[in-house]
Amino acid sequence: MDTSFLFIEWLSKPIWMWLSFITLVIAILSFDLGVLHKENKEIEVGESIKLSALYISLGLAFGGWVWWYLGADAGLAYMTGFVVEKTLALDNVFVIALIFSFFAVPRLYQHRVLFWGILGVIVLRAIMIGVGATLVAEFSWLLYIFAAFLVVTGLKMLFMKEADPDISNNALVRFMRNRFNVTEGHHGEHFFVKQADPKTGKLVWFITPLFMALVLIEVADVIFAVDSVPAIFAITTDPFLVYTSNIFAILGLRALYFALAAMIHRFRYLKPALAVVLIFIGSKVFVADLLGLEKFPAAFSLGITFAIIASGVIWSLVKTRGEPVPAE
Repeated sequence: MDTSFLFIEWLSKPIWMWLSFITLVIAILSFDLGVLHKENKEIEVGESIKLSALYISLGLAFGGWVWWYLGADAGLAYMTGFVVEKTLALDNVFVIALIFSFFAVPRLYQHRVLFWGILGVIVLRAIMIGVGATLVAEFSWLLYIFAAFLVVTGLKMLFMKEADPDISNNALVRFMRNRFNVTEGHHGEHFFVKQADPKTGKLVWFITPLFMALVLIEVADVIFAVDSVPAIFAITTDPFLVYTSNIFAILGLRALYFALAAMIHRFRYLKPALAVVLIFIGSKVFVADLLGLEKFPAAFSLGITFAIIASGVIWSLVKTRGEPVPAE
């Protein structure tokens, strides 16, 4: 059997590396759904923390392999990307919690929605990163556009007060309710059900609030990717490192959600830290040019990023210690 095609380079890396990563992701998700969560059940905080630790360990272990196989610079770039994407992904938790609350999604089925949401994210991020990598390779000046965008986004996060999104007036929610048959309540774990049409009496397909929640979560990720994808490209332009750090950061978000959702109020000062991280990542592209460097040192980039994020987490936990959990 001819396996020479496995060593053909695609997006700067041999095909076997891409296939190995995809196989690993499929194996992880299959184990999660087929073994750990064969049946729908509520994910308790303790289980969520253990699963999160497992996913973080897998992401760091993969980073260790990258470091060993591709070198220290690649390893540091992956680790920086993983830390940044993991932290930016935490911001998704706030929006996901609002979506679940609005559609009154029972905790019993939240894991199912997030699982299918992750599959969608894997595909959507692949498309966005593939397009981004192609554009950056063709037009290197786009990196400066990405960098400037990150700085502006970070400044807006710091100085402009953001209101919680009004899901009831969301254009996509109104569109789905106007264009499709939508059930009033949930129907177990089902995204689609057949019911009698109130006008004709014929059996027709309806979408459930569970499916609407899934659609909004997918769209929310695309919106968040507008920040996170430029952020990782400002760290490294290697598509393999960009995609793998992205996916490993997001894979554990589903598990981490159930722990963070119970203590969202404890991370009040995480958003300003995220804003500073975006400003730093964007500005270092320009700083490297001003200093005559080919690129900002990867070790400094990782160290500064980690210090900013850790400061935001610690400050949040200290300032909110002893505060009661807000009523839902």
